[in-house]
Amino acid sequence: MRVTIVGTGYVGLVTGACLAVMGNDVICLDKDVGKVERLKRGEIPIHEPGLDALVTTNAAAGRLQFTTDADEAIDHGQLIFIAVGTPPGEDGSADLSHALAAAGAIGRRMSSDKIVVNKSTVPVGTADLVRGAIEAELGKRGVPHRATVVSNPEFLKEGAAVADFMRPDRIVIGSDDEAAIRAMRALYAPYVRNHDRIMVMDVRSAELTKYAANAMLAARISFMNELALLAEDLGADIEQVRIGIGADSRIGTSFLYAGAGYGGSCFPKDVKALIRTGQQNGHALKLLCAVEAVNEHQKLELARRIRARLGDDLAGRHIAVWGLAFKPDTDDMREAPSVVLIEQMLAAGATVTAYDPAARAEAERLLGPRPGLAYASRAMDALAGADALAVVTEWKEFRSPDFERMKAVMRRPVVIDGRNLYDPATVRAAGLDYCGIGR
Repeated sequence: MRVTIVGTGYVGLVTGACLAVMGNDVICLDKDVGKVERLKRGEIPIHEPGLDALVTTNAAAGRLQFTTDADEAIDHGQLIFIAVGTPPGEDGSADLSHALAAAGAIGRRMSSDKIVVNKSTVPVGTADLVRGAIEAELGKRGVPHRATVVSNPEFLKEGAAVADFMRPDRIVIGSDDEAAIRAMRALYAPYVRNHDRIMVMDVRSAELTKYAANAMLAARISFMNELALLAEDLGADIEQVRIGIGADSRIGTSFLYAGAGYGGSCFPKDVKALIRTGQQNGHALKLLCAVEAVNEHQKLELARRIRARLGDDLAGRHIAVWGLAFKPDTDDMREAPSVVLIEQMLAAGATVTAYDPAARAEAERLLGPRPGLAYASRAMDALAGADALAVVTEWKEFRSPDFERMKAVMRRPVVIDGRNLYDPATVRAAGLDYCGIGR
């Protein structure tokens, strides 16, 4: 099929590359000239395992193209996916300006009937707004073309997005148009050959499904983080509790890890947007307000634990940070707990050396030059002369370090394990002062 993707961000680029794998003829449209030129050279702007190979292979085969030419791209697609950013506004609601701008561009250019697919995470009712924006432009032109708007939310985990797209848990299609549903089923048929995981529902239910999924996962994380603090006061181990409740098939094991709080481009933004949607419709979503408040508090825990060991005045203290990205296998630092920690440490007078296998360039861009902030090229290098180590991201290379060597290079062997990666007895046996979350 001929497919156009509007937006070459995280969702758009993964969607375009993965659709091209199955033989679809895909054009990715973006207004950022520099970004498009870099993509044409095979330079991938995000760290996502396996994505670079997919882009390179499919671009070389002619199945995946990148352009800034909106006329060409919109004329090309039988299906046009809108995959642009919907950042939070000041009031927490999703900013739909990019999505509606894309819809207007489609309406100004389409020369035949099109199926327009909302892939961006958008509030309930956005399909109606997109349809209205397209129809307004068609009306100005006085042309009879029809745009059918479909909701097809993404459920991609950063760090595993390619695998998630190629082997999906479910594919949600929101539409009441039979022709559009048939086209979407045909597009996704290669991904569900062994088991049909396509779910067709009305548009508004599809839009809400995406927000509900992320809000539920965020709620599990905040629940475990709040329980972890109680476990410390009770003398219990949240890791043992996690194993105990995760064995219940009604609960399961996913997203039950206590830690430094959730971050990234989805959970914080989507929880805020769903809270705002509730407010706009006269519903105070109290549970989600608590989920958000618990998470904001949890991001302060690593700094609090460092101060508990080193004192409130950290002048002359040196802090090592392992992990900058909000999760492993990505360089995304949006809403990352590491940013909160680094800001607090620098404000308290400490110096910081941070290490991350993928996110250093993003950290330098996001944080800028800061007195007292440096970056290491290897994990062990960050520990030299450190008074404390904060483990913020659970990268695999952090899971089994040489604890004796760590003790030897640190000035004061304090380990704040923000992801509960280590066995406390093992770390303490090596002579380190260990502090986990809820342990």
